[in-house]
Amino acid sequence: MWRVVLDTCVLTAGLRSRHGASNALLKLVATERLRPLCTTALYLEYEAVLLRPEQRLEHGLGPVQVEHFLAAFAAAAEGVEVHLRWRPQLGDPSDEMVLEAVVNGQADALVTHNVRDFAKAVARFGLAVKRPGEILKEMRS
Repeated sequence: MWRVVLDTCVLTAGLRSRHGASNALLKLVATERLRPLCTTALYLEYEAVLLRPEQRLEHGLGPVQVEHFLAAFAAAAEGVEVHLRWRPQLGDPSDEMVLEAVVNGQADALVTHNVRDFAKAVARFGLAVKRPGEILKEMRS
């Protein structure tokens, strides 16, 4: 089973569209065919972003539904403790917690729509950074 860190943009895209690759990854998490890794800080970012009014307008979920989704996601996730921090490594400070989850959790891949944002860390930490469709394709082969 693939152990991955899902960037926040993948969760938001997965909830906005029921037909895209991001949503397909969320379905794989729900059916225990994909294991997400998550730190407390990353979980709190997921929650903060998904509960924003503009996000709720896009994905159509109320606060209680978001909390249920996140509870199910947390139940499927493998918790990661952050032992090492290397801040700053990336241009966006909010991406740092994603990087910490990937490195500390020894994830198979980081899944994001913003591959370029993590380019500096790929070489330094030997990360696999992939788009949702790439992970789906690799899981099928």
